[in-house]
Amino acid sequence: MTATADAEAAANELMPLAEYLGSVLRRLRPLPPLDLDLTQAHGNVLAGDVLAPHPYPAFDQAAIDGYAARWEDLSSAGRVGSHPSFGKFEGGPRPVRLNVVGDLGAASWRPVRLTPGTCFSVAAGAPLPIGADVVVPVHWTDQGMAAVEILHAPKRGSGVRRTGEELAVGQVLASAGTYVTPAMVATFAASGIGHVVVRPSPRVVVVATGDELVDVGRPSQPGQVVDANSHALTAAAVEAGALAYRIGICDDDPEGLRGLLEDQTLRADLIITTGGTGTGPGDMLRRVLSRRDPGRGVVEFTDVALCPGATLGFGTVGGEEVPVVCLPGEPGAALIGFEVLARPVIQLLAGAEPVFRRSVKAHLLETVSSPGGLREFRPAHVAERRGGGHTVQPLAGGPYTLSGLAEANGLLVLGERVTTAAAGSTVDVLLLDRRR
Repeated sequence: MTATADAEAAANELMPLAEYLGSVLRRLRPLPPLDLDLTQAHGNVLAGDVLAPHPYPAFDQAAIDGYAARWEDLSSAGRVGSHPSFGKFEGGPRPVRLNVVGDLGAASWRPVRLTPGTCFSVAAGAPLPIGADVVVPVHWTDQGMAAVEILHAPKRGSGVRRTGEELAVGQVLASAGTYVTPAMVATFAASGIGHVVVRPSPRVVVVATGDELVDVGRPSQPGQVVDANSHALTAAAVEAGALAYRIGICDDDPEGLRGLLEDQTLRADLIITTGGTGTGPGDMLRRVLSRRDPGRGVVEFTDVALCPGATLGFGTVGGEEVPVVCLPGEPGAALIGFEVLARPVIQLLAGAEPVFRRSVKAHLLETVSSPGGLREFRPAHVAERRGGGHTVQPLAGGPYTLSGLAEANGLLVLGERVTTAAAGSTVDVLLLDRRR
């Protein structure tokens, strides 16, 4: 049997990624909803549809600074004439003259009524006088105070915002499963909403394991490896919308490792570990967490048809049965594992829809090879084409995935049956819509 055939046979024994993700995500439920003050809700996911309890605008109002008038009083303006200050204008033989009977600002509250031949000077946002159906812009007038000359007649309804014109009572302002944005906060507040029901942002704890790990600020050397993963995964969890806490490095001490993880169940909705997922002599995490101890939870480690990184762990820890995701120790594989497993878990706990990143079809600019039997996620740069669609340029993958990810704005996805993707072919790309 050839080396290629051996590799394909080994890959056939791995669990397909889609099957694995389905088995994990089916075990999870979104976090219980909370009623939060509007300003605290930003960044959380709505637990239900939000309906407008009141119209917006709440009353008829002026949309611009100008003069609120009856259109009938202005209809004679509109043909060619002249004025000593303004020169030629479209109007009758002379401007329309109206008496200014008062001024209205945004704080005005007493109802007033227009009579024929009169108008009010109004500021943007001011309540519209009863009977007014047009606001003439200031620059279309001589800006008179006691009386004003209207040089041009706007269309009926111009410069006016009617009650409920933008948002009607009962209108769906935002749907369940969407993130609360600053614009949504403004919309909710304008509609009279002070609290919304949301899913809380998941609290995520990140732990790196391994006797060889040392903290950042020094280079790696034989016997010592700088812990890049816990820093990167904490940042990735924050980017995914979580409240993330980096615990740091935990040595390969069985009791210390189990005790640390169980302590974190009091503050975490999800624990992410990195390192120790293999079957080597130093992979203590797998041996500790896969042990079936009553009341302490158990993690199952699965060989998944995924490149880079093949072994992923998922289960629960402690009596509270807090979910735990176990990622590989190699930095590039850990970040890819986060994208395919940990990030969807965070999105599901947060109640977000969809849980996966958006994907597009793209025109491949360079021929690439891929290991047979594995679903490969390769760093890539995606660009939009002028005529529509996308192009994708593969970046460094394989053992150089970490450096490729630093430049990437997408992940090129090559399926299990793909060994070569030719330049010019159409491929799937996950968009890394990072918050920058």
